[in-house]
Amino acid sequence: MRQLSAVFRASLLALLAWAALLALPGRAAVSTEDGQAVQATVRAQLAAFAGDDAERAFSYAAPNIRALFQTPENFMAMVRQAYPVVYRPADLRFLTPKSLDAAVVQPVHMRDAGGLSWLAMYTLQRQADGGWLISSCVLAPDRSVGA
Repeated sequence: MRQLSAVFRASLLALLAWAALLALPGRAAVSTEDGQAVQATVRAQLAAFAGDDAERAFSYAAPNIRALFQTPENFMAMVRQAYPVVYRPADLRFLTPKSLDAAVVQPVHMRDAGGLSWLAMYTLQRQADGGWLISSCVLAPDRSVGA
């Protein structure tokens, strides 16, 4: 439970950051190369969830997430419980990523098995090796799209 409350606090902070990002004029665009790399990271983690590969899914998590959940099994259990649409999206569509300080926010429209629409807002951080890892995912009902 303590881990989930920490996840929800982190999600709230990320949601507030996303709201702030939307309110800022002149946000920096994400390069095509970075946008493709960010999307590839999110897609790879989603593929790992689809294959129930906890170890591989956990490998796309940034150090802050790894420290919070400690094991791939804990991480996978949290995703199954708190993010079922991320665990098994029926449909998804990547929206335009935006730069936020040293991170990139990648919104993804998802639809769950019941047809409900969701917006998953991933925050990814560039690592020392130049790769991208997922530091948060905030999930909210997407009322802009009819179910």
